[in-house]
Amino acid sequence: MPMFCRISHAPPLPFGRARRYYLGMAQMVHGVDPANNEALAELERKSGPNNFFRAMAYKPDVMGHFSKMYGSIMGPGSVDRRVKEIVYLAVSTVNECRYCTAAHLTGARKAGLSEREIEDIESETNQSFSRAEQAALHYAREMTRACADESETRDHLQQFFSEEQLVELTLVIALANFTNRFNNGLDVQVENETTVTTPVAR
Repeated sequence: MPMFCRISHAPPLPFGRARRYYLGMAQMVHGVDPANNEALAELERKSGPNNFFRAMAYKPDVMGHFSKMYGSIMGPGSVDRRVKEIVYLAVSTVNECRYCTAAHLTGARKAGLSEREIEDIESETNQSFSRAEQAALHYAREMTRACADESETRDHLQQFFSEEQLVELTLVIALANFTNRFNNGLDVQVENETTVTTPVAR
């Protein structure tokens, strides 16, 4: 998302076209109270209130392993942080995941993306991006929509990315699809769009 990013206010999604985003009346499950889960409380000391982790905290072992895996994939590696955020945001817009889109708008801006580049991701024009970034965007959308890539896409990617980078890029795409589906399936709400009266599990 990124999960370790505090969202201080509800940013309007900047996209020109209307998107559906899976806006429900309420989350399917109420989050675990961090007062009753020290591991969750520790994560929220870094990120602030986090509805994604509050939902996942029903499976505390999964939550603990996932937070480490997320950091390993989205942290420093062979692929530039900017490219990771471009890909994560592209996948999240294809899947219409409001939660991940809101979080990764913040991450994208921190990675240096302009508002024009963010709009180009949503409209899929890709005109503002380098050839390598365009190849990564095409691969991310293809993998998200078809769960496979064409041989032409693979050949094009290999012009710009090493084998290690291809693995890391594919991990980012898989991670984004996982969090998108988790959040859409449970209708996890962006923190500042959840009312303060929303009950939590005890």
